[in-house]
Amino acid sequence: MVKQADLKTDRFYKAAKEEGYRSRSAFKLLQISKKFKQIKAGDAVVDLGAAPGGWSQVAHELVGDRGVVISVDLQTIEKIEDVVVLTNDITNEEETIKAIKDALVSKGRDTADVVISDAAPQMSGNKDLDQFRSFELSTAALTIAVKLLKNNGNFVTKIFQGEYYPQFYRGVKEKFQITKAYAPEASRKRSAEVYVVGKGCKG
Repeated sequence: MVKQADLKTDRFYKAAKEEGYRSRSAFKLLQISKKFKQIKAGDAVVDLGAAPGGWSQVAHELVGDRGVVISVDLQTIEKIEDVVVLTNDITNEEETIKAIKDALVSKGRDTADVVISDAAPQMSGNKDLDQFRSFELSTAALTIAVKLLKNNGNFVTKIFQGEYYPQFYRGVKEKFQITKAYAPEASRKRSAEVYVVGKGCKG
């Protein structure tokens, strides 16, 4: 998160305000999508840890009118037009998977084409603890993705670099044909976050 004192000079924050995005992180997904092209028109996209909704806004733009976007978060997400919003804890994986599957079926879909997650833990100030909590969230997102994605489906999630990152990266690599790590331009230079992209779910 950008410090309040830095917001006036943060170009992505200002651009988000100007373009109607709910968070500056919307530009991270735009940059990831431009590079890896994992979201296409007509796709069914599941956004895990979606609040306040910036990534869901971008996903909706990318999938267009024929696509489906399902946003999931424990926090309340203000309604986004044509986006299904679910209130679930993604670390409660079984319950969350059932809720998402039901939502997909209600939209005439059996599986998701893409699962995305920009979820981050409540920061404690303890670097080791924050890295572990990030690992837990990212692992939950991966578990949910593997259960929901069609064969050859795509995945992207944020994780904090640290002790648990190599283990998580190996986990994604086992499940996807192509795995890449990427730091979009919109990520702050001093941030420990990195995005792990999986393309081609092995099913």
